[in-house]
Amino acid sequence: MKPSFKRSRTIALSLLGVLLAVTIGIWSCSDTGQAPVENEYPAVGTFSLNNPQVLSVAAVQDRHTPSLMADPDVIGTATTLDDQGQPAILIMVLTEKAKKAAPAMIEGIPTQVVITDRIVAMKTTVSHTAKQTPPIQLGTSGGWRYDLANGYCCGGTLGSLIQVGSQKRILSNYHVFEADIVAGGNNRVAQTGDYVIQPGLIDVGCNAANAQNVATLVVTHSLPNNNVDCSSATIISGMVRTDGAILEVGTLSATTIAASVGQAVKKSGRTTGLTRSTVYALNGTVSVSYENECAGSLAFTKTFTGQIIVNNRASKFLAGGDSGSLMVQDITTNPKAVGLLFAGSSSYAIANPIGQVLSFLGATMVGN
Repeated sequence: MKPSFKRSRTIALSLLGVLLAVTIGIWSCSDTGQAPVENEYPAVGTFSLNNPQVLSVAAVQDRHTPSLMADPDVIGTATTLDDQGQPAILIMVLTEKAKKAAPAMIEGIPTQVVITDRIVAMKTTVSHTAKQTPPIQLGTSGGWRYDLANGYCCGGTLGSLIQVGSQKRILSNYHVFEADIVAGGNNRVAQTGDYVIQPGLIDVGCNAANAQNVATLVVTHSLPNNNVDCSSATIISGMVRTDGAILEVGTLSATTIAASVGQAVKKSGRTTGLTRSTVYALNGTVSVSYENECAGSLAFTKTFTGQIIVNNRASKFLAGGDSGSLMVQDITTNPKAVGLLFAGSSSYAIANPIGQVLSFLGATMVGN
């Protein structure tokens, strides 16, 4: 697979199970990646990009990332901690050969070299796939109403509620809401005003008549020319809870928080529901490939910088169909948003820092 957590897809008008349909560099359907060793981290918040020492290491990482990623088997870099709790440069590779070739030190800073599978874009107890009685909660299955092409239908997660001017909108990923950019298999492209539905087509037999319209798309084209994979849709009155409640998470804080290594986080998504993990590294650079429609051809490959890398051992935190999930602090009451999840592998998940997402959309979080 390619780099970027992809939306999920299913064969149209069939009873076959959900298949992955997104492509990024870190996520993959297999479980061959080596999971990271759990570190003894410093106090949460101290190893963040607000720390001058961390910024110094990240600057070294950035200087050497182009040469490191000139090797096609090197799919990402980041800033993390080594097993002794010291700042280190993370190098993510696909093969043992690339691992052996990677430097042990860069400008006096140790490296952590880990083997993972490719990162792919990800487009589901409380059921996160069932049709809800309005007004719905978020962290649920959903997507573009017309996301069906080439014999497949696609979808992902309706992540959270944001405020843009006077509008309340559902936040998700570009590749969940508006990645159809060619009039190919379904003879249409995503346009402002198109309906966003709940559940997504993948959970209603690819028949939109079995879902409900909950919002209308606002096309913003975050990709390929920006550093975030995001999109939003204006809620339809009465169809979405206006307090922004997320399944099994509840309401959020109206303020956000920066990621730090070792930070405990959680998310609510279509495929894996409510899951928990920890931030593994910061300032990640990863390459992610995107299709031009559901089950379509390669449209472009995007190299993201400054990303949050999260432990995803055996895909237990994030899996295909969870794209668009909001990652928040792992606390009980009114957690703060940390990042927007969009890609990963069976070892690591990738999130856009939430501040970058909100800035791009001119938005704020809906919360208390």
